[in-house]
Amino acid sequence: MRGLKRTDVEVTLIDRTNHHLFQPLLYQVATALLPAGDIAPAFRAILRKQRNARVLLGEVTGFDTVAKRVHADLPDGRSAEVEYDTLVVAAGSRDSYFGHDEWAESAPPMKTLEQAVGLRSRLLRAFETAVAAQDPKQWLSFAVVGAGPTGVELAGQLADLARRALKGQFREIDPRDVRITLMDAVPHVLPPFSPPLRDHARKKLEQLGVTVMTGAMVESIDSEGLTTKDGDRVEAKTIIWAAGVQASPLARQLAEQTGAETDRKGRIRVNPVDCSVTGDVFAIGDMVNLNDLPGIAEPALQEGHHVARVIKARLQGQRAKPFKYLDLGTMATISPGDAVADIKKLRLKGLIGKVAWAGVHIAFLVGWRNRIAVLTQWAWNLVTGRRAQPIILEPVRATERK
Repeated sequence: MRGLKRTDVEVTLIDRTNHHLFQPLLYQVATALLPAGDIAPAFRAILRKQRNARVLLGEVTGFDTVAKRVHADLPDGRSAEVEYDTLVVAAGSRDSYFGHDEWAESAPPMKTLEQAVGLRSRLLRAFETAVAAQDPKQWLSFAVVGAGPTGVELAGQLADLARRALKGQFREIDPRDVRITLMDAVPHVLPPFSPPLRDHARKKLEQLGVTVMTGAMVESIDSEGLTTKDGDRVEAKTIIWAAGVQASPLARQLAEQTGAETDRKGRIRVNPVDCSVTGDVFAIGDMVNLNDLPGIAEPALQEGHHVARVIKARLQGQRAKPFKYLDLGTMATISPGDAVADIKKLRLKGLIGKVAWAGVHIAFLVGWRNRIAVLTQWAWNLVTGRRAQPIILEPVRATERK
């Protein structure tokens, strides 16, 4: 939207939330490192100076690409139809449980701000419960399913939370009793990375006390833990799902409306030149397959900027240059002072990897206030080990007596 700020158009943003979410740092909200607002500024605050922008809170339920209308449910219960000349859909993705949606109850996902805040409460409640529990170790067992960047970062932050951030605050708990298991069906952690960086990440995670299980496919999940197809049992009161994603259901609806193809993850295939689905419909981000680019923030941001340029060029009777992806590399942080970065021929790890990771993520955040706030929290955590948001939102409720 901001790419059309000085263009003679009227832009309407429809979203079911009132904020822009920077998902790569969502796990830091879940582990009490960052306040939710630092990675999720409100749309109206971002667009307050953009006169041609309108924000509409509502959930998109479908499209009519013939009549050029978007169907949405509004907060007051009414349905609305929003007309358009040009449509850009960026509906993102959701977690995939590979046909076992029932696992979500015991192993919740972490794709939205609400889920991250809920997970933060769940993690902190596990420590609080362990203080008074007859078997504290039962509550101090955690499992993260999925050894990609999200899973690795989450496991590393959870280890730091347990052994450093909460040290001294839970005097009744022995940090050595905390068990964190990171597992995946793939043979390595961080599959997209080069072998030296994968080995470095695994070694550092194990030094943090994380048990890494690769080649371990989940067979079943319950409230007490999970079982692999090989019969191995991992006891864990708290399980976090970071294993797979699929496109938003809106991708399928848009494909049905336009006759476009989708891939096995439900992502809609777009024109690689301009990200279009049809002449006046564009799709960007995690819901699209554009030359098999990875489903991370970099391609989504670059696609958004490109579509803005395409729209402006069309209004001027010109043709924009074809989309060209600038690969800024793949990165993952392991601990407050360690990260890995695979940038073309550069293989960075340790502190220099952390600096590269931090620089890219700070640059992608929206707003200088958020950038400064996040950078300050990181520095505070690195020096003191303390976290900004160790807060459980839901109060403990006594069992109702009959």
